[in-house]
Amino acid sequence: MGYIYLTRNRNIFRINDVLRHAERRRVFNVNGLCRLAAESVNRSPDDIVDLKKLAEGGFNRTFLITMGDGFQMVARIPYSKTIPKYFAVASEVATMDLLRSSGLPIPEIYGYSPVPDNAAETEYIFMEFVKSTCLSDLWFDLTEEDIISITRQLAELELKMMSIAFPGGGSLYYTKDLEKVTTGPGIPLEDERFCVGPDTRIPLWYGRRSQLDVDRGPYSNPEAALLRGAEKELAYLKQFGQPLLPLQRQRREAYQYRKQPPSDHMENLDRYLLIASSLIPRHPALNQFRIRHPDPQPSNIFVSRSSDSSLHIVSLIDWQHTSILPMFLLAGIPNQIQNYDDPISDSMTRPSLPENLDDLDKVQQSKEKELYRRRLVHYHYIKSTVAYNELHLAALAYPIEMLRRRLFSYSSDPWEGETLDLKVALIGATKNWEILMGGDTPCPVVFDPEDICKTMELDEKKRRMDEILELCQEFIGCGSQGWVPAERYEEAMRRNKQLKERTLAKAKSEKERAEIAAHWPLDDMDGEECM
Repeated sequence: MGYIYLTRNRNIFRINDVLRHAERRRVFNVNGLCRLAAESVNRSPDDIVDLKKLAEGGFNRTFLITMGDGFQMVARIPYSKTIPKYFAVASEVATMDLLRSSGLPIPEIYGYSPVPDNAAETEYIFMEFVKSTCLSDLWFDLTEEDIISITRQLAELELKMMSIAFPGGGSLYYTKDLEKVTTGPGIPLEDERFCVGPDTRIPLWYGRRSQLDVDRGPYSNPEAALLRGAEKELAYLKQFGQPLLPLQRQRREAYQYRKQPPSDHMENLDRYLLIASSLIPRHPALNQFRIRHPDPQPSNIFVSRSSDSSLHIVSLIDWQHTSILPMFLLAGIPNQIQNYDDPISDSMTRPSLPENLDDLDKVQQSKEKELYRRRLVHYHYIKSTVAYNELHLAALAYPIEMLRRRLFSYSSDPWEGETLDLKVALIGATKNWEILMGGDTPCPVVFDPEDICKTMELDEKKRRMDEILELCQEFIGCGSQGWVPAERYEEAMRRNKQLKERTLAKAKSEKERAEIAAHWPLDDMDGEECM
């Protein structure tokens, strides 16, 4: 029978809640899914006594299936919005299989289908259920001893991943799965069951980009990996580009509420393509194709405590959209671990709490403790990388490595009415050209000094607007993606209304008041133009 599964989880999206939940709506055959799940572990469907929702992520809904004898397994189906669906499912399964066989703590795959032509009428993955605790549930209460242990284990696991060399870049597949779709041949591994095929990174497929007939890999060399994302975005803008207001509405005031032409971004993409080959390091090991978890955040790490109370990483999940890239592009401190732009963290000074902590009020004490925690995690991740992952350390320590990765990322990202990030990075490249080239070769990209000045002024305005938005989100109590816990939804709505009314009351003219009302960053919005 058909079954529509559309249930809110414990969070509600304060912005575009109806749209976000519509994206997560799936119609599938429950009985068919249960039968396939049972068959994948050589059981009868009659053995299944329970199927319930386990979790909802950004791209999948996950179910826990329980058998009469207590055996449990996980069934996961992608949302309708998940892209590129066939490649994402097929690649994740092959990636998990290869890395599990290399000794990483990854759930075993029991069965999968990258197409909906099956009894469940949906794509799916069946995998092992590992009884453990999600690290995100403990993240803000970890002791320093826990932090040291977790960052050490993470550095050791990353070394295992990064020690696997690949003959090309893109994403990993079973050869049989790639042969079923009409793409070019993959690059075979020594184990011919596997091959490297098209890159599944979301920016390459986002929205109408999936309709483009462009090269998304595999990449035979580092230069191809650097070029394909920018070439894809240029092809998108030539076919679909139109003037847009910045999608990030808090920044629109800095642009005088004027739509920005796609030609500006196309010009900067052309500039990037002129210098892309110069981003390749002269360190041969950093140009080899390697693999790394695409999002090593606490919610994707599962742990257990041993008898001596020490924490152990027992499972790494969510390998969807994993890319194989040159090592210099994979390097970096994970987002929820890094504490960049903080002088203590940037200098790798051992963090400590203020001596006058007890004299501060409770709010300030809380802020100081959270800052201390962020500094500790950053500090010990770097220390663990130094001690246990020499290859990653070499990439992190390579001259202006962060600028190289920013240029690669910004040139591939979907255009959302702004070219500022890419342009600022390009200006940074011209200023550091001798370091990039290691010689006197002139830079093919030149910016007018007045243009540089105006660009940096705009960048500073953008930073201030982003900081104001963060303060607004903190006041309202919503996350960066606009979600709030369900029990706090009404309060968040009340606070948003209050904040908007206060801001409108400070408007100096009717024109300014109308602009604030029309572009309020915490209201529902339509982002279809960017897709």
